Amino acid sequence: MNVLIDTNVILDAMLSRSPFAEAAQKLFIMAAEEKINAYVTASSITDIYYLLHRHLHDNERCRQEIFKLIKIFGILDVTGSDCEKALELPMADYEDALLAACARRGKMECIVTRNVKDFGGSPVRAVLPDDFLKSK
Repeated sequence: MNVLIDTNVILDAMLSRSPFAEAAQKLFIMAAEEKINAYVTASSITDIYYLLHRHLHDNERCRQEIFKLIKIFGILDVTGSDCEKALELPMADYEDALLAACARRGKMECIVTRNVKDFGGSPVRAVLPDDFLKSK
């Protein structure tokens, strides 16, 4: 199963953000054990690095964490076409629309996010981490 993981879920796991960390960390384990084909977008990687650095204040540690992330998750490129198609989607948040456009092009079965309501106009269904885990 191909799934795209939203930035907020990745950060929940990496920063142990309660009460969301447990479900997010289970997704990491599923990806590491290859029980799911989990992806993040290339643009999410830069956002994750930035937010990790704000939390950790350590360049080397952030690089190590991103390296681990890249080893566990596939990376979906963000293309110019994705940027254009995101503008056509009936979604208020452009960043979420871009994620949805990438998910469609990458043939993802779902987007795992804590912000399901923001993906109302997405061509790929969005599910909460707990709901995704219950379905497995």
